[in-house]
Amino acid sequence: MDETPMSEPAGGAVALRQVLRSLSAAVAVVDAETHAIVVENARFFQLFPPAADPDAPLEARLLGLKMERALQRIEQGRSYSFEQEAKLGARTVVIAVELRALERAEGDAETQRPLLLVEGRDISKQKEAEYMLESYSQLAEKNAREMQKEKERVEKLLLNIMPRSIYAELSEYGTTTPQRFDDATVLMLDFVGFTDMAISRDPGALVAELNDIFSAFDRIVELFGCERIKTIGDAYMAVSGLPDPNPEHAINIAKVALRMRRYIERRNESNPNRWLCRIGISTGPVVGSMVGIQKYVYDIFGPAVNLAARLESLSEPMQILLDENTRRQLSDDFVVAAPEEVEVKGFALQTLFALERERSMRGR
Repeated sequence: MDETPMSEPAGGAVALRQVLRSLSAAVAVVDAETHAIVVENARFFQLFPPAADPDAPLEARLLGLKMERALQRIEQGRSYSFEQEAKLGARTVVIAVELRALERAEGDAETQRPLLLVEGRDISKQKEAEYMLESYSQLAEKNAREMQKEKERVEKLLLNIMPRSIYAELSEYGTTTPQRFDDATVLMLDFVGFTDMAISRDPGALVAELNDIFSAFDRIVELFGCERIKTIGDAYMAVSGLPDPNPEHAINIAKVALRMRRYIERRNESNPNRWLCRIGISTGPVVGSMVGIQKYVYDIFGPAVNLAARLESLSEPMQILLDENTRRQLSDDFVVAAPEEVEVKGFALQTLFALERERSMRGR
């Protein structure tokens, strides 16, 4: 193609070609009216070779160019930039292309056709750095999300074995301080004949049923603001009045016990396998503390815990036994059987009461 610009002295064209050849960037001069390439250096031709017609206009060489928009910006005295992929041998590179009006010598503007300067610079390394930074950022965000999920999973697991306030203390300080609670109510429950059931029945089905029952108990305990402390085999322990004091701790545990028993009764009505529970409830001082170093467990100790366990073992199937201290803290909303004097191992003679129902639950 003729590389001599229109209305340009031959000597000027030669000088322009020499300047373009010396540049490392891809550079071309384009007629602003016809969009024909007047002159280009080897780099520009290498990156943006003509497909078939060597005299094709600029937009046929730069497929990402929006010529009309570019001319509008240039008329406003601004440059127009975009990015274009190009082949450099077997490698694909990213070229930042800029179009702007070519500055003309003073006094020559009326005698020369308007020209555009097109400059392309290889920004592949910059793009690679941006892609790496973006990939690192995405990977960091992904890791942060996974760490947050893992943290939430661990928190959920730990909250299953300790009260939230104890977990908060453990998270902040790495340890917990044993606490004494002067007035709390403890519930102990286990099932009649569970050992025989475990031997005679399918172990998988039995554990699945026990899991269903304990899951229902957890919902009942949570409903009344109590804390499930632990399960040991078929035994279930819950408490009210710690770690946050609650003046209605005995009432809440009584409501929990009645609903646990009612749940078992309803389950037995529609299930071929009968479950019979025994429940003991005692009120008094307890100490709560984390136990263990590598395997944490939150546990409670004290006379109320021991007495609740004794009452559970003394109760009849589907019976709820209370000690006198618990009965004293219950309101008249609860119906209890006549007291009985019973010798309790380790506690001498105790006045015990069988909790029958809550008056508001009549007929339910």
